[in-house]
Amino acid sequence: MSTRIVVVGGGTAGARLAQRLPVTLLGEEPHAPYNRVLLADVLAGRYAPEVIALPGTREPVRLGVRAVRIDRAARTVVCADGSLVGYDRLVLATGSNPVLPPLRGLRGPGGAELPEGVHAFRTLDDCQALRDRVRPGVRAVVIGGGLLGVSAARALAALGAEVVLTQQGERLMERQLDEHASALLREHVESLGVEVHTECRVSGLRQRDGEVTAVELADGFVLDAQVVVLACGVRPRVALAREAGLAVATGIVVDDELRTSDPAIHAIGDCAEHGGRVYGLAGPALDQADALTEVLLAEAPALANAAPTATPTPTHPRVGNRPATGYTGTRALTRLTLGGAQPLDLAAFGDATPQPGDDVVQLTDATRRAYRKVVVRGDRLVGGVLLGDLAAVGTLARAWEGDEALPDEAPLLHLLTHDGGSS
Repeated sequence: MSTRIVVVGGGTAGARLAQRLPVTLLGEEPHAPYNRVLLADVLAGRYAPEVIALPGTREPVRLGVRAVRIDRAARTVVCADGSLVGYDRLVLATGSNPVLPPLRGLRGPGGAELPEGVHAFRTLDDCQALRDRVRPGVRAVVIGGGLLGVSAARALAALGAEVVLTQQGERLMERQLDEHASALLREHVESLGVEVHTECRVSGLRQRDGEVTAVELADGFVLDAQVVVLACGVRPRVALAREAGLAVATGIVVDDELRTSDPAIHAIGDCAEHGGRVYGLAGPALDQADALTEVLLAEAPALANAAPTATPTPTHPRVGNRPATGYTGTRALTRLTLGGAQPLDLAAFGDATPQPGDDVVQLTDATRRAYRKVVVRGDRLVGGVLLGDLAAVGTLARAWEGDEALPDEAPLLHLLTHDGGSS
C-alpha cells in the first residue's frame, strides 16, 4: 500500500518537498508556487510574475484550496470547500503571516479590512495590488526598515513613487548589519530617492471614506500618504496546528525529524520551530524540506521508486550544515541586491557584534563604496558583514557554516581579501 503524504502550503518549503516526492500539495493561493524572495523585483517591474515560479512539482498542485481543520483521529484534512483529504503523513508548511502593527485607523469599518491603499507585502496578489495603485509621483510610506521594508521601498522608488521609509529602531536592517554597514545602506537607499526616518514610531493612520490619506508619527508629525506598505515582520502561521492540539510555542514545535507532537504530522518552513528557533528564511526552509524528504524515504521505502534520482538545484542562495538524514539546524546567510545607477550588494551572516576578547577585521573602501567585516572568536569565524564587494562571501560562508578551526598560518586579513574562486 502506498503512503499518502499531504502537504498543506505551497510556499518554498512545501513546493520543495513536492518537487522531490509524490505528494498531494494543497496551495491556498491561486498561483502556482513561486519564489517570495523575488517579490520586490516583481513589484519593481524587473520580473514578470511567471519568471519567479518555482520548479514544477511531481504531482499537480491543488490551487486555491484552504485547509481549515485537521481531524487527527480520522487522519483527514478538512478544506474550506467542504472536501476531505486523507493522509498517512501530513506535512504542515503553512508559512507565516505579515505582522499588522497596532495602529489607530489601521482597520476599516467593522475592523475586518485594511483601508484602501494600505497593503502588506507578502504575496503576488500584494504585488499586483500595489502595482495597480502606484504611479509616478504617488506618495508612499513604508513602515518597517528591515530587509522586507528596504526591498519594498526601493521597488516603489523604481516605479516613480515618492517614498518615505520609517524605521522604529536606530538603523536600517539592525538585525543583520552593524552601525557602519547600516549607514552605508542608508546612503544608498537615499540615493534611490527614498526619504529615510529612523527612531521614528508610527502611531496611526488617517483615512477618508475608507481610503488612507496620511500616516501619523508619535511625535505628532504627519506624512501624507496615498499608499502605505506594512513591512513589520512576519509571524508563524500556526492556527491550524494549535486548533488540532499540536504543541505550539512561537512556531509549531518539531524534533530533528521535523515531527510534531503527533508522530503522523511534520512541519517545515516558516511555521516550524526547531530547537527553540523559527528561522523565517528561504534557506532553512529548503534544508528542512530536503531533510524531511530523507526521513520520509527512510520510513516508506516504496517512495524511493517514485523519487527523483538527483537532488534539484536549489532555487535560493543558502548555507546548510545538516546531515544526510534528520535536521540539526541551518546557518543562514542573508543576501540582498539593491538597484539604482550603482547597484549595491550586501551579505550578512552570524553574529557581527563582537564580544570582549573577539578579534575584528574590517576593510573600508570609500571610493568603491565597499565594506567588509568579520568577527573571530577564538579560532572560529562567528559572523560577518559585506557591502558592495562580495568577492569573499563564498570563502567566508564556507568557513562559517563549517564551524571549523581557522588555519593558524592564515592571517585574519586573508579572510577578507581572498575570494577563494567565489564571486
